[in-house]
Amino acid sequence: MKKVWIILFLSGIGLTQLNAQILSVGPKIGVSQGNVQVSEGFKGDDSQMGYHVGIFARVNLAAVYLQPEILYTNTGGSFKDNTFSYDSEFDRLDVPFMLGVKLGNIFRIQAGPIASYMLNGDITARDGNTVLKYAPPSDDFTFGYQAGVGVDIGNMLLDLKYEGPLTNSVNKFGEIPTDQRQNQIMLSVGFNLF
Repeated sequence: MKKVWIILFLSGIGLTQLNAQILSVGPKIGVSQGNVQVSEGFKGDDSQMGYHVGIFARVNLAAVYLQPEILYTNTGGSFKDNTFSYDSEFDRLDVPFMLGVKLGNIFRIQAGPIASYMLNGDITARDGNTVLKYAPPSDDFTFGYQAGVGVDIGNMLLDLKYEGPLTNSVNKFGEIPTDQRQNQIMLSVGFNLF
């Protein structure tokens, strides 16, 4: 009977290790440098530092992997017209879904779509007197893409990705018609919990 329990115990450890090799989950945090493209009558100005925090899951399949993420992202950028300069800031819920290829045991390349939901945002004129608040409608999902490289070191994941837009982020802020498509470079670190 002891041998049966020992075999079951060792099998359980082996299955746990196998599950950890196939599926991993953990937190992810990082910084980004983003800017906005704007509609006719405006031109882009300075980029802005932002941050993101959330969770990821990775499903390892032989030489490829799938990595969905859920991230709270703070980002923005500046733009101007002939009269004023404006600073914009957005809070979004981002859901990227990456498909990656492993290059050995450490390096990765990845790409995939991202769906974003605008939680809130504002535009402030550089004189500090004008603040336009954005209240998103319930169907304000936008879509884009991400592509980049990654490194796995033990339980730590390092990712460097570029994000570009496929659909418009905000059509209008107050009386300012805009096409604020977000471009950003993102550097993030994640930790496999299991």
